[in-house]
Amino acid sequence: QVQLVESGGGLVQAGGSLRLSCAASGNIFSRNAMGWYRQAPGKQRDKVAAIFSDGTTDYVGSVKGRFTISRDNAKNTVSLQMNSLNPEDTAVYYCRLWGPSSNYWGQGTQVTVSS
Repeated sequence: QVQLVESGGGLVQAGGSLRLSCAASGNIFSRNAMGWYRQAPGKQRDKVAAIFSDGTTDYVGSVKGRFTISRDNAKNTVSLQMNSLNPEDTAVYYCRLWGPSSNYWGQGTQVTVSS
């Protein structure tokens, strides 16, 4: 079984920065993809960024140039550096780990950006 624990959410003013971290424990394989999703009130959960086992990354258009995803396979962690935050980034952010036969989610961490 795999557990994902997020940290780093909080309240920040527009233009500010936050760094989210996700620690994975359990039967982890470096070939798994890891990523961040977010869900705002009344909206569906959408992918924000992903990083794959070969290090390639993928971002949703609205965060390109502002957010950076990284992973440390030795520590089984994935992080999301978020800069130039704006109120539209307000949401619960979820860490996800997935692979050919796995799909795990963290409990979520709240990010609130005030104008």
